[in-house]
Amino acid sequence: MKRNPHPGKFIVFEGLDGSGKTTQANFLRIFLKRKGCRIVLTKEPTQDSVVGRKIRKVLDGKLEIRPNILQQLFAKDRREHLENVIIPALKAGEVVISDRYYFSSFAFGVSSGVDLEWLIQINDEFLLPDLTLILKVFPAICLKRIEKRGDPKTLFEEEKKLRKIWQTYQILPKRFANVHIIGGEKPIKQVFSKIKALLHSQVYS
Repeated sequence: MKRNPHPGKFIVFEGLDGSGKTTQANFLRIFLKRKGCRIVLTKEPTQDSVVGRKIRKVLDGKLEIRPNILQQLFAKDRREHLENVIIPALKAGEVVISDRYYFSSFAFGVSSGVDLEWLIQINDEFLLPDLTLILKVFPAICLKRIEKRGDPKTLFEEEKKLRKIWQTYQILPKRFANVHIIGGEKPIKQVFSKIKALLHSQVYS
């Protein structure tokens, strides 16, 4: 994976659905904005591209395709995301905070039977984030949070599938630089305190 050569910083939140990624990403956006940083808050899959909309149909159960084809769509969407949003912002010195990135492809793809090394290969030319934070929350708790929100469950939101997804997530810090697992079951502010500590030690040290 390519290290970020641009003046801006690239920070990614990862984890199971219901782990609190979106909440913590927004907390970080507010925190860094108050520090005077220019922020781009984004997510994958993207919502305003043809490919992103097709992926959403698959995740919502409205379209069926083979798992490897789905991951190729994710990679295509990611390429456009990088070219159109992430890299221009990094070149401009902005902080990009993304809710999911290629680590989601690795974890969710493997859970569907796709080979991890192949997934890494089709994402190999993309940027490595300056910091990736994987929030660790037990699958059963994630499902309770999703049900509490009242959101309809998507393709991967079953406890057995979430357990398989987590098996891959937990090995990623050993394979890639700047990847850290943080306990996500504590109160929101306690979790964010850990995130700030990592941010200062790993990105702004």
